[in-house]
Amino acid sequence: MSKKNDLGRRKRLHDFDLKREKEAKEKMEKKLNAKKNKMKVDGSSSKKKGGSGFQVGKKKLKTRMTPLAKAKAAQAMEVDK
Repeated sequence: MSKKNDLGRRKRLHDFDLKREKEAKEKMEKKLNAKKNKMKVDGSSSKKKGGSGFQVGKKKLKTRMTPLAKAKAAQAMEVDK
């Protein structure tokens, strides 16, 4: 019997592959959870002075919702309640 067909070797390799897949899956879940936590808005943080919008390069980008977008958002909030 060759080394490739050795039952003990195949079992160890199979277990190793399962372990590696499990670790990769856990790593991806951890990464996704970190992204989700990063995306959450913390209301307790103090706001900076200096107006609305976010910094993009050296310009300030102002964001305003159109009346249509405001209406859609209000409608979506009503459905959730």
